[in-house]
Amino acid sequence: MNQVFSQSAIVHSAGTVDLKLEVVVISVADVDRAKRFYGDLGWRLDGDFVVGDFRGVQFTPPGSPASIQFGTGTPPASSRSPNPLYLVVSDMAAARAELVARGVAVSEVFHRAGPGKPAVAGPDPERRSYFTYATFNDPDGNEWLLQEVTTRFPGRVDSNTTSFASVSDLANALRRASAAHGDHESRNGGQRDEKWPDWYAEYIVAEQSGKPLPL
Repeated sequence: MNQVFSQSAIVHSAGTVDLKLEVVVISVADVDRAKRFYGDLGWRLDGDFVVGDFRGVQFTPPGSPASIQFGTGTPPASSRSPNPLYLVVSDMAAARAELVARGVAVSEVFHRAGPGKPAVAGPDPERRSYFTYATFNDPDGNEWLLQEVTTRFPGRVDSNTTSFASVSDLANALRRASAAHGDHESRNGGQRDEKWPDWYAEYIVAEQSGKPLPL
């Protein structure tokens, strides 16, 4: 067993783009009952979205990097693949390109105007966090949903903790801070900001925790 695993690890090189497993969709018979149950466990309620016949509820266990979702208004089980597993990425184009290069049949990028809204071709026009997606399936029909997240909604993470899963994750955060800081300097007459390290740090921490970004 160990020898086979070792050989496999050598042949299949690790990916360079972060794919964070953050959400697992579960089936429940009664959404309100399930909401009370997980709330009573002390899990953090991230959101309860209602759009027409669609309702989606998300909870995160204490200290967990992954969440669960459940709700109503999804297609019946017989007409869809098993509940999708969410892979959060900070750069959809890079993540999709790497998967395609590895021989994966990834869908074209699409976006939704909001929870329960229909899929529309192409990335979100405003490049908002949480709204851009792509999907792929494994050989057994299990669906994986890529979701581009750059700025967290308020309350979704511990605001007192800032962490990065990898060097590329931190590098992408620095690139976004650099672009925002360039706009910041332009608004201030193009003058060099000598305190740019402090500005970068404030921006990155605010972005990750869902707090207002620095102006």
